[in-house]
Amino acid sequence: MNTGAKRKPLEHQMAAAMRFMETNDRFLVVSHVNPDGDAVASTCAVGWMLDKLGKQYTLINEGSLPGKFKYLWGFDRVVNFSENPPVDKFDCVISVDCADMSRMGEVRRLFSTDAKLLNIDHHPTNDGFGEVQFICDEAAATVELLYDLARHGGLAVDRAFAECIYTGLLTDTGGFRYSNTSPKVLKAAAELLAFGVEGHKLASAVLETITYAHINLLKRALASLSFAKGRKISWMTVTADDIRETGASPDDLDGLIQYPRNIEGVEVGILFKQLDDGAVKVGFRSAGKVNVAAVAQSFGGGGHLLASGCTMRGPLEQVIRRVVEKVGQTLE
Repeated sequence: MNTGAKRKPLEHQMAAAMRFMETNDRFLVVSHVNPDGDAVASTCAVGWMLDKLGKQYTLINEGSLPGKFKYLWGFDRVVNFSENPPVDKFDCVISVDCADMSRMGEVRRLFSTDAKLLNIDHHPTNDGFGEVQFICDEAAATVELLYDLARHGGLAVDRAFAECIYTGLLTDTGGFRYSNTSPKVLKAAAELLAFGVEGHKLASAVLETITYAHINLLKRALASLSFAKGRKISWMTVTADDIRETGASPDDLDGLIQYPRNIEGVEVGILFKQLDDGAVKVGFRSAGKVNVAAVAQSFGGGGHLLASGCTMRGPLEQVIRRVVEKVGQTLE
């Protein structure tokens, strides 16, 4: 598979992506591990497109999907690789919302040796893997690209597809509040509402409704709230014991990182999540002055200028010290 290719103009990328979907068959569609709203919605949206094109396809993720997205078309078709891995290999792969191939996790074992791969993504840190790329880091979400692609291919948008696109836009723009909420995004959202999407109900389901486990986890995380650099850096920690003792699922961690980030005067908010295997997942959110994608990349991760993440190994306190020191250097 080709990686690192120079990006072509968007219209050429879009045409090539559509040709890939139209001229091939029997696809594997995969997003990143621990999928968020854009990743899940993009997976379902591509499944919808392939269905309309009369193609064979398998939707998959390394693990389970957040249950709050169960209303999406195709949600119940997404295979959980960790529980039910397919036996066959796939020659055609469509990757959505993945900045690099490692983000797909163990699903990569299903790629045939000479597999052709279409890479659809909006992360600025995307390394250009795959034979065909449709990458635009100016897009607010990967679903924004898929909406353009479906219309370019002449597919008749319906409410089911519109709900997929609206969900990805809703979650990756923080309810149309983040700086990536462009005029194009709001225009698309208005068009999607015209297809029957009930935006207020989706916002309630994916952004506002929280579980009892989330509240218990939040109580513990707030007790760990810490500051550095004159309160310009703030962070919270969630230990493996916290997750286990509160019965929290991965979904229940959604939104926790916003608490340190939203404090007045904080430039970078960080969430440290300790895993059972000794790894520590680190999430970053920036108020605008710090490029947290570069910080995450320095630790082997990636993401966006204002939102990124990485996974590190070592004792929790050691990881916190290294990360806070690195972020502090960006503020000097």
